[in-house]
Amino acid sequence: MEYTHVTVLKKEAVQLLDPKPGQTVADGTLGGGGHAEALLERVLPGGLLVGMDRDTDAIENARARFAAYGGAVRLFHGNYSGMRAALDSFGIPTVNAIVLDLGLSQHHITESGRGFSFLRPEILDMRMDASENGPTAGEIVNTWEPDALADIFFKYGEERYSRRMARLIAEARKRAPIRGSLELAEIVSRAVPRRELGRIHPATRIFQSLRVVVNNELRHLESFLADFLNLLAPGGRLCVIAFHSLEDRLVKRRFRELAGICSCPPGLPVCGCGMKSQGRVLTRRAVCAGPDETAANPQARSARLRAFEKADTDSGGTGSGQTLP
Repeated sequence: MEYTHVTVLKKEAVQLLDPKPGQTVADGTLGGGGHAEALLERVLPGGLLVGMDRDTDAIENARARFAAYGGAVRLFHGNYSGMRAALDSFGIPTVNAIVLDLGLSQHHITESGRGFSFLRPEILDMRMDASENGPTAGEIVNTWEPDALADIFFKYGEERYSRRMARLIAEARKRAPIRGSLELAEIVSRAVPRRELGRIHPATRIFQSLRVVVNNELRHLESFLADFLNLLAPGGRLCVIAFHSLEDRLVKRRFRELAGICSCPPGLPVCGCGMKSQGRVLTRRAVCAGPDETAANPQARSARLRAFEKADTDSGGTGSGQTLP
């Protein structure tokens, strides 16, 4: 099976996670396996990689890609928010490093046929895991009230013409159900004045918002961030690569909370939030792809990488790996 994907910020992620031979690492969003292989090479000999993905295509691709590594690789079909169950199934209490790449794989756009692309005729599905229950993108587009559609287009796509697009969708589906990705893209494109058409296709934010809702992406991220410290060994590290501003803000806020950075309003005479440090933020600001990487892979322009290190309770200090500005 062909699985096309270009790994984003691989060098930066490995540098920040700083894995060592003999350690256990986890990739919760395997995709094409680029981050996973780079981490695995650093923990061998004696190390272990746990790879997860909610898409069975990614799991099958990983089986072939990592076949030569034998028992050094354990694969699990599931969402990264269920990483605790995956580790328990392998008898692994904690890991030393975790990477999450929250972006859409190139495979989904060019090869999956599930409606992630609006450049070719595909059925409006957009489920990462086709075995999951829940509404498809087609069901949402054809059954949700216009106000509800407009709300998700604005909230998750930051689309300024969200209400106009929702109204056009409602008018079109009265004539016949909206079946395919090309049809939906054509409908929403009519909502944007010609003078405002630019390098970003008018359907881009709409397809993004539908994908976020269909796959409950923010809920899964919130669930993972609430409990990831329990997955890490003392001194363990998490690296998250986000492509959506809402995802990036969730990661930034949670890392600040865990680092004990005061959240009180300015001007208070004493701190009232009671924040206590459980580790440190390794990235003072989000790490972005450089010009060479964005030239080779334009999708990397939206990538924002943040990393966190759990406190080393055994030694009372922090690790010796890299911190990026």
